Amino acid sequence: MRQHDRYLTCSEEVSRGIRAGTPVVALESTIISHGMPYPRNLETALAVEEVVRRHGAIPATVAIAAGAFQVGLSQAQLQRLASSRDVVKASRRDLGLILAGGRIAATTVATTMIAAHRAGIRVFATGGTGGVHRGVEKSLDVSADLQELSRTPVAVVSAGVKSILDIPRTLEYLETMGVPVYGVGTDEFPAFYTRKSGVSVPARLDTAADLARALLAAWDFGLRAGALVANPIPDAAQLEHGYIAGLIDQAVAESERRGVTGRELTPFLLGRIVELTGGQSLEANIALVKNNAALAADIALELGRQSASPGA
Repeated sequence: MRQHDRYLTCSEEVSRGIRAGTPVVALESTIISHGMPYPRNLETALAVEEVVRRHGAIPATVAIAAGAFQVGLSQAQLQRLASSRDVVKASRRDLGLILAGGRIAATTVATTMIAAHRAGIRVFATGGTGGVHRGVEKSLDVSADLQELSRTPVAVVSAGVKSILDIPRTLEYLETMGVPVYGVGTDEFPAFYTRKSGVSVPARLDTAADLARALLAAWDFGLRAGALVANPIPDAAQLEHGYIAGLIDQAVAESERRGVTGRELTPFLLGRIVELTGGQSLEANIALVKNNAALAADIALELGRQSASPGA
């Protein structure tokens, strides 16, 4: 970590952990400010941090404020993100304006990866990453998350990609960009709310130790890409595949009728699906984020152990 970095501020706990080699897990903040209603968003953020702690790692939720990335947030900062209406969403293209302007911003998968790598954190837990949107041949809508995975060496633990997306095209894009995708204990790529997508994973690994071994081999060799660790939602929390697929189709059709595009599309679709499921999708989202945080902490521990004992 750069000790005197005007654009990066780590909390004392996170700084101590990085210096001591204690496992640290990065967490994004868009899910707090734009992904869930208040106060469930704050409750979830605190609960996810506690999951990371229970698994032996330090949580480092990331946001932007006062012209710098903030890595490791206080409860007051989390409260502000959860309850304020002036929080903007920061992806890579927005960083110059937001850092120069001093606005408070929530970080996406892409910008959380950037901050994590700059701070020296190698593992990041989220809900689902962005990807190639349906109808991309007309919209050219491809999430910046995918390119960030190709150039920033951080492992992103998610429940696959958001099921509102075009999963086969997303995986094809990741292959083209040289990003490894590992299915955790599954041969089928998970689809966020459900463990099923009908699409095979490029590679299956079953334990945190196996994942850490593969990550370290790539990074030690000098490859600069990250990795997508696709961790299926817990079976008890998943929604039935046919049921949620039908509601997603309905929400996508509504977005097209209303002309919702760009950065407004994903929040619209996720919010509409919460409405259509009567809140079931929100509960599934919370369960999968906690599940991903637990695995991310386990991977962070294994990365530390294997780095200290090569060949472990």
